[in-house]
Amino acid sequence: MKTLTPSTPASSVVSSDRDETALTVGLSDFVEEFGDELLAALNQANPPVFDGQPRQEREQVLDSLSRTLFPAQARTVHAVTELLINGGEPAAIVNGEMGCGKTTVGIATAAVLHRTAGYRRTLVLSPPHLVYKWRREILETIPDARVWVLNGPDTLSKLLTLRETLGSPVEGPEFFVLGRVRMRMGFHWQPAFQRRRRQYGEEAVCPDCGRTLIDPDGEPIRPAVLDAEDTRRKCDGCGTPLWTLVRPKGMSATDRSAAVVKALKRIPTIGEVTARRLMKTFGEAFLASMLGDNLYEFINLMDANGQLVFSDRQAQRMERAMANMEFGFGEGGFQPSEFIKRQLPQNTFDLLIADEAHEYKNRGSAQGQAMGVLAAKARKVLLLTGTLMGGYADDLFFLLFRALPSRMIEDGYRPTQRGSLSSAAMAFMRDHGVLK
Repeated sequence: MKTLTPSTPASSVVSSDRDETALTVGLSDFVEEFGDELLAALNQANPPVFDGQPRQEREQVLDSLSRTLFPAQARTVHAVTELLINGGEPAAIVNGEMGCGKTTVGIATAAVLHRTAGYRRTLVLSPPHLVYKWRREILETIPDARVWVLNGPDTLSKLLTLRETLGSPVEGPEFFVLGRVRMRMGFHWQPAFQRRRRQYGEEAVCPDCGRTLIDPDGEPIRPAVLDAEDTRRKCDGCGTPLWTLVRPKGMSATDRSAAVVKALKRIPTIGEVTARRLMKTFGEAFLASMLGDNLYEFINLMDANGQLVFSDRQAQRMERAMANMEFGFGEGGFQPSEFIKRQLPQNTFDLLIADEAHEYKNRGSAQGQAMGVLAAKARKVLLLTGTLMGGYADDLFFLLFRALPSRMIEDGYRPTQRGSLSSAAMAFMRDHGVLK
């Protein structure tokens, strides 16, 4: 508010206050007033791939499904297929709230691509506790579909069967549902290097060239540090792998029973007493099989009287926690994602659907790297997520690079000659975020 002085007429003060008020507009009022103009400018700068008019042949496929899609779901399917097929893009992202039907959208998209573009096989990356939910949803939506669940110790044998039958004619689409924890479970290994005594203590050296192993600061690495590492190293001098394969010994009956009890106790609400009671009621073999393959059925476990073993509150806590747990009792010694990369031809899978895609955004996570390997082997990629952004630019970089490497390289985000993405990630954050 201006101060009234003899040289300032009262009428000019009132006019100035009104002008300031007129220039203050709320965001909702601004969007309501200028929304059409903003949308027109946006569409001109970035023409939409899908204009709201569905293609007839794709509409017929959706009408033939056993499950009727909501209009918003159908529009999403049309937009995704338009982007992947007519737009020629290698990947699409569906970002929607929990409960809006992303699973149905993914299944319907696979059905449309099968009927109109000849896409035969779809690989689904699913949270481990939802693999059988995906199987059920697929069969309820596409009755003639064949579904393979790849979430147990027999995953590699099923992939071997797939490799042997690649040329066999099959009617209907095929779906392979792979638990995201199972896809990165690989062989057992341990660090391998030689120790050399010095005045100041022991140092680690390469067993081939004898070079002292050093850290990024140029300091010798202590053997105890190497023994505790969970990443496989190579010698900087000669490139010799500084790790070796370990063949785990078979478990005795006592050891296996103790392993199952230990696994049960990792689950929230299950302690020593409850674990022993479950072992006595259901048996070690049954529980080991269920934990290693079908976590969803374990949560809904019933006793001999048909009563649920766990309450609703227990089940909710268990489901949240078990989404990121892994259980293995005698699993194979080859990582499924590595098997698909090395043993199956390129484009064996026409479509890769990554459920809960935000779980693959971390830079150095094993499951993120495995997802990138599988995405490179498929013709098209569909990401389903409810939380694409976590508030930081680097939340998107590695996820986008794994799903859309060619597009990211076109935009100038290239790895270095040694394969590092650090500089590219920094450039992405500089372009699309705020560096402090």
